[in-house]
Amino acid sequence: MTDAAATTRRVGVRDVARLAGVSTQTVSRVINAHPNIRDETRARVLDAMEALDYRVNNAARSLGTATTRTLGVIASDATLFGPAAAIAALETAARAQARWIATAYADAADEASVDDAVAHVLGQGVDGVILVAPHVRAFERLEAMRLGVPLIAMHGGAGAEPQSAGAALAVAHLAGLGHRRIARLGGPADWAEEVARAEGFAAAARTHDIVVTAQWSGDWSAAAGAARAPEIAAAIPEGDGPTAIAVANDQMALGLIAGLRDAGLEVPRDVSVTGFDDVPDAAYYRPALTTVRLDLAGEARRCVAAALGEAAGAPPAPPELVVRGSTAAQGWHP
Repeated sequence: MTDAAATTRRVGVRDVARLAGVSTQTVSRVINAHPNIRDETRARVLDAMEALDYRVNNAARSLGTATTRTLGVIASDATLFGPAAAIAALETAARAQARWIATAYADAADEASVDDAVAHVLGQGVDGVILVAPHVRAFERLEAMRLGVPLIAMHGGAGAEPQSAGAALAVAHLAGLGHRRIARLGGPADWAEEVARAEGFAAAARTHDIVVTAQWSGDWSAAAGAARAPEIAAAIPEGDGPTAIAVANDQMALGLIAGLRDAGLEVPRDVSVTGFDDVPDAAYYRPALTTVRLDLAGEARRCVAAALGEAAGAPPAPPELVVRGSTAAQGWHP
């Protein structure tokens, strides 16, 4: 029997050049990220590569170059919106630079899992490693390993500022609505995003003279928000209880709102709730969720540039507060 896959001719550089209407040398320059290529030409070549399902042979190309034009991405908890959206943004940012990504998943709490992920991406001959959803301990371990290529934490280091600023926006919004007693539901303490968001919340609380009535934590999931709801609901009717809850991500906010409703409380009538991330479904929560939107595409471009040792260009756009129905003025009644 003839294997159809084996008899199919492999698409080559000449095929890409023919479809894109350029020379084979231009295709080669795009593949190798030559700087003197017009954006329109680069886009035409990349589109042709995608249309033809062209695959770059990194192993063969690296024999004559110092780079494979591939970046390693190490991620965990990709079922959550934040990490999944970050990986997609990195893929887009890398492709715009004629780069590709090799992704490995690791349990940050398991050193062997992290070691295996590192070995996998380094085995691809990557030019840099980007850590998505970085756990503080995992990043410190990777730094100590001296990978021999740049190591960048998405939303860590230079990327942490929008996280802090976004959390501060949520507090300022609640303060502007007259809330002076605010509680917080945060994420796991060893995540870089949680560290930055907690710092932004604390700084804004001091600025606006907010009484932080309580702080809880969860694992970023909707189930964690629902699990905390009975305890939070019990605190709300008290005279010194919170009138608003700042939640560290949208998924936990969704669970919290559902759990509060099960406890007989309505958002925002009895308590206002803010989220963080602006997941695609946030506008369809009931009530629609007031949340913070980050420039993931801009952060991905920053990380790709940093991993390649290039100038970062324009920084990510500032975080944006998206006001919807889950927040209202203190004392408001429908």
